[in-house]
Amino acid sequence: MLKRSFFGMAKPRFEYESIDSPLSPEKIPLPRKATIYFKRPYDRRDTLLLKIGDAVKTGQKLLIYEDSDVYAISPVTGTVAGIAPFIGDFGESYTALTIDVSETDTFDEEFGGSFEEPNFETALNYLKTLPGNPPLSDFADPDIHLNTVVVTALDKDLLTLTNQHMAAANVDLLTRGVSMLKRITGVHKVVVAIPQKLIRRAGAIGGASGVELRPIGTDYPSALPAFILKEVLGQVIPAGKTNLDMGVSLFGAEALTNLTQAFEEKQIPVTKRLTVIRKDLSKVLVEARIGTPVKEIFTALNVTLQDMDRLVIGGPMTGNAVYSDEHPVTPDMDVLMVQDSKDVSLVSDYPCINCGDCNRVCPADIAVNMLVRFCEAREYEAAADEYDLHSCIECGLCTFVCPAKIPIFQYIRLAKHELARSAMEVELAGPETEEAEEGELAAKEPIETAEAEEAKEETAQTSEE
Repeated sequence: MLKRSFFGMAKPRFEYESIDSPLSPEKIPLPRKATIYFKRPYDRRDTLLLKIGDAVKTGQKLLIYEDSDVYAISPVTGTVAGIAPFIGDFGESYTALTIDVSETDTFDEEFGGSFEEPNFETALNYLKTLPGNPPLSDFADPDIHLNTVVVTALDKDLLTLTNQHMAAANVDLLTRGVSMLKRITGVHKVVVAIPQKLIRRAGAIGGASGVELRPIGTDYPSALPAFILKEVLGQVIPAGKTNLDMGVSLFGAEALTNLTQAFEEKQIPVTKRLTVIRKDLSKVLVEARIGTPVKEIFTALNVTLQDMDRLVIGGPMTGNAVYSDEHPVTPDMDVLMVQDSKDVSLVSDYPCINCGDCNRVCPADIAVNMLVRFCEAREYEAAADEYDLHSCIECGLCTFVCPAKIPIFQYIRLAKHELARSAMEVELAGPETEEAEEGELAAKEPIETAEAEEAKEETAQTSEE
């Protein structure tokens, strides 16, 4: 909901919708085909451990490359139907594996037999791709030193109810999950950030040993990491840093619920809860197998897709458009939105009109009207050094209010991506490459100097003649 003051200079205010009881998810039938992504670029030259025709079971850990420990969990029972490349946002490469789905599930037992008590090694080896996308790899990174976990029961974007529902429906699981998470990660400070309406229902979580239950505001963007740390923990994230740099891991309620369920039932959950936003902005919570093509969700909900309709994954403020209704449900997909073609806001290449709306609405108080100019011109280093690019918390409010329809949010995301990519290339190149480049420059200088002296002598001789 948008609340705008009568006075034009005041910032518009959005509010998250909050619930005080669990919802009733609509169950989506098993798909005929399911697709899962491996976070590894597809390369025909690599040796594949899976081939077309291989049988897979529900909950089976799948490794696809001989020289890689990147894995995915099969969400269905069936046979491998295809292995192909997939290109995601900003050209990120994945390997897509498609499975022809059997009508009945046969559950794999490897995970259940791999442990006696919940432990972090088992979680890391089998549960990184759980529905809700738990950030387990952060705890295994020796360069990251975590001292606090914040379990969030509010979704990052507007019109999204996934994590609120999971918190309301699974108080007992969350309570046990908090204790288990402390035990297997060694992080003893756990804070549960939850909307005010759910605090009474979730009181049992606060009664768990050493757990702090804190209300989280419903003003957007209160559920983004920078605001959670500021409002819940009283910590300010410096520009260019993340919650991990502050020693804080953020766990969604769905991720922790599924992690707890996996260890207690000795079976890996493969069903994703997500909020579907229809063309009229009405919402419905659904349960679908990971890998289900989104078109089958819309078919089950009687939503008709037409040419030029827009599919958005991630929410109305910060989501990304996808260009195929074959796109599968993924572990981190909390919301799926469809916009009617006549309601799609078009972007433009019109120049900034200096209205200042983006500056007034920015929660980080950035001079957005100047920042976007440098991002448009691909002057990314200047954008970072002079106009606080890395202070942007990526809430999308600037794009929403821009009367010139400039895709400011996407320009900023692209700028951050390009700077990170450049930094990675320099890091991978290493100091030897830098020294070699310096040596090449140094080697060129005497030659250039000699050529210059020779040219001067020729000029002098010509003048004398």
